[in-house]
Amino acid sequence: MFYLVEIEDVVAIPPRDFGKPLRRVALERLREAYEGKIVDDLGHVVMVVDVEADPIGILLPRDGSTYHKAKAKLLCFYPRVQEVGEGEVVEITDFGAFIRVGPLDALLHISQIMDDYITYDERHSILMGKKTGKKLEVGDVVRFKIVAVSLTHGAAGKVGVTTRQPYLGKLEWIRESLEKLAPKPEKAKAVAGES
Repeated sequence: MFYLVEIEDVVAIPPRDFGKPLRRVALERLREAYEGKIVDDLGHVVMVVDVEADPIGILLPRDGSTYHKAKAKLLCFYPRVQEVGEGEVVEITDFGAFIRVGPLDALLHISQIMDDYITYDERHSILMGKKTGKKLEVGDVVRFKIVAVSLTHGAAGKVGVTTRQPYLGKLEWIRESLEKLAPKPEKAKAVAGES
């Protein structure tokens, strides 16, 4: 989901920044251009980690800025369909839950939570299975699988997740399932020496 990517770009240094350290100014410009945005083929750019700018720039007619070639390292978030991850429930609604997935909130639709009829308690902001009694609320940590990704150029993106498959769901539910499957230890013989 998270990737460190190296890109090449051209950074404009305006006259007001002449005399300042080139690396710092280039880093500021690239952060303004990339951070918090969704870029084609990169995904959601979380931050510009580092930059190396060519100290020799070029001038263009009727433009006071200098333009420098730069290589930058970007920390990017690009969720992919079928990836499994964990995140915290940050909001409960009548149609599902929103889970923090990296810098985005993914939708866990009510139909994708569990194989049970789910009721919504608006007063307590809880989703609860009718038969199982399992509850999902804000602050719970869930393991999910990504089923849909729509990242559009700019600052918006949508991610859809499911927890309806084995070993997915609220971490507490997964532990309970594993405990039920674990072999039971045989009872020790009552007294040593007895047959």
